[in-house]
Amino acid sequence: MKNKLFVLTIFLIFLFWLKILPKNNQFELPRYAPADLKATLVHPSLVGKTEHFIPEFSFVNQNGVVINQKYMDNKIYVANFFFTSCPSICIDLTNNLKLIQEEFADNNDIFILSHSVDPSTDTIERLKKYEKINQINGKNWFLLRGEINDIVEIAQFGYFAIASSDLLVEDSLIHTENFVLIDKNKQIRGVYNGTSKLEMSYLIDDIKTLQSN
Repeated sequence: MKNKLFVLTIFLIFLFWLKILPKNNQFELPRYAPADLKATLVHPSLVGKTEHFIPEFSFVNQNGVVINQKYMDNKIYVANFFFTSCPSICIDLTNNLKLIQEEFADNNDIFILSHSVDPSTDTIERLKKYEKINQINGKNWFLLRGEINDIVEIAQFGYFAIASSDLLVEDSLIHTENFVLIDKNKQIRGVYNGTSKLEMSYLIDDIKTLQSN
């Protein structure tokens, strides 16, 4: 009798765990908010907030098309910052983003948004040339330009990509090696070192996780 009760107890525990496990055994990625981040990355007006959504934005891509929040509705995307004349780190960032492009080449719901931090130099024509040189698929990978204040604002208040103490100064360009993963609900679900191929494998896995949820 005791053995039967023991077996029944184990069976009930097993059913309980099956019920609470995520579907398809997929774990859920965190949703990052200001309260989860280092204070140096968060503007004082946002410190302590426990929920965060990417704010409205509007930029122009290498094809002259306006890309805004409405355009990105129900899309998963990776955001980063660069400039076409960058001689070092941006080359690595672009090469690693190409791994993402190749992995999701046939998926119309996965995008890359690369924001130029040097819009005075990075004209639409220059971005288009950069696209061609680097074999970028302009269908799902947008090279964006806009007013520099708007770029800094989305970096600081949207993606937490630059320290709150960083300021634009003459002849200085602010950019970061981080890639930021945004889900269909406009929330941050991951931050990755864009110079690391290992972290690109994590990013690819996390995008697939978002797709399956």
